[in-house]
Amino acid sequence: RFLATRGVFREDDDGAFHITPAAQVLRSDVPYSVRTTALLLTDEMYWKSAERLEDTVREGATAFNKIFGAPLFDYLNTHEESARVFHTGIADLSTIEQGRVADSYAFPEQGTVVDVGGGPGGFLRTILTKNPGLRGVLYEQAQVLEQHILDVPELAGRWETAEGDFFETTPTGGDLYLLKRVLHDWSDDDCLRILRACRKGMGADAKLLIVDCVVPRGNDPDPGKLYDIAMMTIFDGMERTEAEFDRLLTTTGFRLSRIIPTNGPVSIVEAMPF
Repeated sequence: RFLATRGVFREDDDGAFHITPAAQVLRSDVPYSVRTTALLLTDEMYWKSAERLEDTVREGATAFNKIFGAPLFDYLNTHEESARVFHTGIADLSTIEQGRVADSYAFPEQGTVVDVGGGPGGFLRTILTKNPGLRGVLYEQAQVLEQHILDVPELAGRWETAEGDFFETTPTGGDLYLLKRVLHDWSDDDCLRILRACRKGMGADAKLLIVDCVVPRGNDPDPGKLYDIAMMTIFDGMERTEAEFDRLLTTTGFRLSRIIPTNGPVSIVEAMPF
């Protein structure tokens, strides 16, 4: 009844409740379902951390580590059900935006795309589907690669997986390297490690595409400012401004060449080695 006052359900004259268009996306059998994302954002990992937001602000680091005994990704490595909730929720959230992001960039007709920390490969799959002359490499940890979704007929012979630690190294030989919603999970020091690993694997003519929110200047509302609170709550990460991206990139041997907006909350930060 309460949710009906918010348009999520509808109560008829006989007291029966019906689904509304707003509730359709909570189903598991519809395109662009946000069911798993809703389950993630209402999981104890988030609400217990949000409860301690004051501690996070005062101490300058997420309270998640104290609540659950380890940083998020270490915690997920030892809690299978929480890892399932997290990875499926994030993957479905990514599905909603990845087509619009892929359409916002002029990918080359040929070459190899290396998706660094690309999860199950949804974004890479979208890029390869839209650009049939490209090949792709999905670079992830072993337990994530077990769930990849690249093995489909239309991509036959155009992809491979590579296992590794993006803090240490990345595959060599790529023409485009992707970091989609990766850097915002991590502190500046960790981002420097990731970017240095990418730079080490890249050739002189390769490009790096960072897909994240770019927080605008001024006091107007922006999705990136809301995401920034979410990142502070559960990660030791943040959303960054153009100047903050520029500092990270310059420190690690890159030049920020341009920022491309998308039809959504994220932008594409394009960088080149120097």
